Amino acid sequence: MGFLDSVLRRNKDLESLFDLDLTYDTSHRAYLKKMALETCINFIGRTISQSDFRIVENGKRQLNDWHYLLNVRPNTDQSASDFWQRFIYELIHENEVLVILTDNNDLLIADSFSRIEYAVYPDIFKDVTVKDYTFRRTFNMDEVIYLTYNNEKLSKFMEGMFEDFADLFTRMIETSKHSNQIRATVNVDSTQSLDEKNRNKLQNFIDKLFNAFRKNAIAIVPKLKGFEYDEVANGSANGKSIDEIIKLKKSLIADVADILGIPNALIHGELSDYETSIKAYLKFCINPLNKKISDELNAKLIEKDAYLKGDKIQIRGIAELNPLEVANAVDKLRASGVYNGNEIREKLGDERVDNPSLDEYVITKNYQFANSVEGGEVG
Repeated sequence: MGFLDSVLRRNKDLESLFDLDLTYDTSHRAYLKKMALETCINFIGRTISQSDFRIVENGKRQLNDWHYLLNVRPNTDQSASDFWQRFIYELIHENEVLVILTDNNDLLIADSFSRIEYAVYPDIFKDVTVKDYTFRRTFNMDEVIYLTYNNEKLSKFMEGMFEDFADLFTRMIETSKHSNQIRATVNVDSTQSLDEKNRNKLQNFIDKLFNAFRKNAIAIVPKLKGFEYDEVANGSANGKSIDEIIKLKKSLIADVADILGIPNALIHGELSDYETSIKAYLKFCINPLNKKISDELNAKLIEKDAYLKGDKIQIRGIAELNPLEVANAVDKLRASGVYNGNEIREKLGDERVDNPSLDEYVITKNYQFANSVEGGEVG
């Protein structure tokens, strides 16, 4: 170190170079990651939050405490829509979510926890923390609602591709600033030498002129004899770099949406092929999530014997068909005797009604067996 110290003492410029802050600014990386993830995850969360959770026993919907917890008020601080939106966010963003039932019959989403896994015994959860409170007790697997997302593609994309996008985004921001930079020249007619004191005065005056031009819609400055300020036009500042930055953001969001099963047309608000995009979104993104949630709720809230007899928890939401849009198809299904009225109501997301005529199968005159058709005599 003695040699290096002597060099630094002899060269003050070199010494200042070693004091430069060479750390990489990760603000753009965090911004891009949060923007892409929250745009897509919140889109799914808002969809699931519109779901209707139905507890069905003996073929009829039950309005009990679980109905109230799942559909109205899971706990004292959240509505059902807020609860399920947070539930989906934790599930996708953290790749797992844990919900516990307190002694006061509140459903709470854990902020952090530790899971201890066993081979032949139920796993347990300890150090369960909600907000600033950590529960002292442990929770068995059969006492909680616990789901994992298991999407390795999203995890790998978050770890790898986000860094590449962030580096590219940072470079594009720098290029855009350079292209749109305000540049000017100053001519000073002076017979006096510009010593350090005069240079500082001149620089302060130029800075005031620059701020007046940059910050104000209307700027009036004095015109001095022997002093000329001319801005240099920059031909490259044509807005192209801004368009490229916008395209990069949309590309990142589109990649995350593809992994989560959200059609790009929906996430970007495009109306082309809207109906097709909605069907694909419900089939490949929302329905699998609903199935995952309903399986866990049925396993934890419904006894095995009761489930085998037909008791279950159903999740209904925007995936249901609009009766007015499928009226012709409903008429054909009913008239052909394939479904009765109550079965069609269930497929449309409605409940069965106590009307005996809707439990009967009917068929119109147009539907007959082929050998029952009477024909004319053959000559």
